[in-house]
Amino acid sequence: MTDAGLAPEKLAAHPAAVPPEADLMSKFDSLIAERKALIDTGVTDPFAIVMDQVKSPTEAVIAGRDTILLGTYNYMGMTFDPDVIQAGKDALDEFGSGTNGSRMLNGTFRDHIEVEDALRDFYDVTGAIVFSTGYMANLGMISTLVGKGEYVILDADSHASIYDGCKQGNAEIVRFRHNSVEDLDKRLGRLPKEAGKLVILEGVYSMLGDIAPLKEMVAVAKKHGAMVLSDEAHSMGFYGPNGRGVYEDQGCEGDVDFIVGTFSKSVGTVGGFCVSNHPKFEAIRLACRPYIFTASLPPSVVATAAMSIRKLKTATKKRAQLWENARGLHAGLKALGFRLGTETSDSAIIAIILEDQEQAVTMWQALLDGGLYVNMARPPATPAGTFLLRCSLSAEHTPAQIKTVLAMFEAAGKAVGVIA
Repeated sequence: MTDAGLAPEKLAAHPAAVPPEADLMSKFDSLIAERKALIDTGVTDPFAIVMDQVKSPTEAVIAGRDTILLGTYNYMGMTFDPDVIQAGKDALDEFGSGTNGSRMLNGTFRDHIEVEDALRDFYDVTGAIVFSTGYMANLGMISTLVGKGEYVILDADSHASIYDGCKQGNAEIVRFRHNSVEDLDKRLGRLPKEAGKLVILEGVYSMLGDIAPLKEMVAVAKKHGAMVLSDEAHSMGFYGPNGRGVYEDQGCEGDVDFIVGTFSKSVGTVGGFCVSNHPKFEAIRLACRPYIFTASLPPSVVATAAMSIRKLKTATKKRAQLWENARGLHAGLKALGFRLGTETSDSAIIAIILEDQEQAVTMWQALLDGGLYVNMARPPATPAGTFLLRCSLSAEHTPAQIKTVLAMFEAAGKAVGVIA
């Protein structure tokens, strides 16, 4: 009897009828091969750096070598602040190492309330909700705010967490050209007037360090009846009179409906948040799945965050030092002949554009061997298929370190042939 003639119950058990096992990992073969080829050239894996010791916000030991850190987003250098560290130690002693639950159940401790109060005070708003990471904040807010029959409009160069938040929701997704006020206006004008709309912007875009024309974009959004969410992850702490971000610096505080941020940059720990003055904002806690079904941050983490945010409110000298460092490094690299991501020093991120992956990897390795750590970025993370080295300045970098960094870039750039 042929297989086709077997009874159904026998067919299921017949070896010839069982399809071969599909290896779900096979789709990653090209990535595995690419990474192996990179390592086989003898370079350090740029995506698997291990810090053997961290001495300060700007210094670490990597592969047994003292290294200047220029790729950590530790903008305000709060990771080694004595008051911040002590707050974490005190919370560990009083509450233990974890919460064992979500915020909705048993996961809200005293310091979760304290850090949300610190955020309300820092941003001068009525509502604040803390998430476990900045990624989760975008994922949760976007997927909860806009649903079926509504529209989310985002910059084409938006962060992965913004795109993933859009995918998790049921709203229609509309992209506009990066930082184009005109294209945003045109695309909003094509949407149904009565439909709910959320325009998502970023104060600073993390790859090139360029800033958004928020004032003009927010005005366009409001003209079309859209609400606005601004991700200020890379601007909190040092943009604007109070360090609230680009939206404050450009005078948009009264028109931006939701501000998303992270604790992993200027605050110096881990976690994410959203703040708002909307009178119904607290309802997010009852509907947001990434908030409801995620364990809350450990007490020591939120205690350090609360202390850091309180101190950032009056960190005027730190803000001034960070801008001095950023502008000094940008001017120095430009004078050496490097191609930079922005013509002027608009943020604490400075991107050095390279020709291809080979040049980027070689330059990155030369800097690391010389005692300088920066980020290497490539497609698909980078816009327009560019390869770059990304520097992020800290308020704790000293003038002497900036001078040393420029000398390292000059030596590596000439050795690799990036500059003459």
